[in-house]
Amino acid sequence: MLKVGVLVSGGGTNLQAILDAQDAGKITNAQVALVVSNNAGAYALKRAKDHQIPAVCISPKDYDTREDFHQALLRTLQEAKIDLVVLAGFLVAIPSSIVEAFPNRIINIHPSLIPSFCGVGYYGLHVHEEALKRGVKVTGATVHFVDTGTDTGPIILQKAVDIEPDDTPKTLQRRVMERAEWKLLPKAIQLIANGRVTVENGIVTISE
Repeated sequence: MLKVGVLVSGGGTNLQAILDAQDAGKITNAQVALVVSNNAGAYALKRAKDHQIPAVCISPKDYDTREDFHQALLRTLQEAKIDLVVLAGFLVAIPSSIVEAFPNRIINIHPSLIPSFCGVGYYGLHVHEEALKRGVKVTGATVHFVDTGTDTGPIILQKAVDIEPDDTPKTLQRRVMERAEWKLLPKAIQLIANGRVTVENGIVTISE
């Protein structure tokens, strides 16, 4: 059984999608064993507690240095014996020390079709604002492994979502969540948990 640790900063809708898929039997051989937030007020922590899942806040504000925060986060994941780390709207950069401790065992959901609208500064609603400013016709979401770059790790899954003429950043964000993010993240966990994902030379292969 793959022990999954979910890192989240806000409401936790992607976490909820994972929990719903787990409850429905759509995720097998894996179970969310820990939820960590950098925000003590994150509703995601309540979602975890409602599912009787250990939930903790580890905030950079509570540590003297960023390195101390990174060490505390890494120690928490290791002590819980987490096998797969899932970034589900975690608005904190993952340091190389954690990436190296979990090689090809950290995945992230990004609200665009990478390599579009990704990298430093592109997160959350900002991605959808930029897509609309550029007049993009098709957007979507991407699940990828995390490496030491920003949104540069091997791509696991992508799903396209059409942009409507009357979209606002918020309506577009909601559609991308509903049609792409909430489907892709549980699917990626299911594939990884059942040994169907391999990475070679930076390219992901999904076996039947």
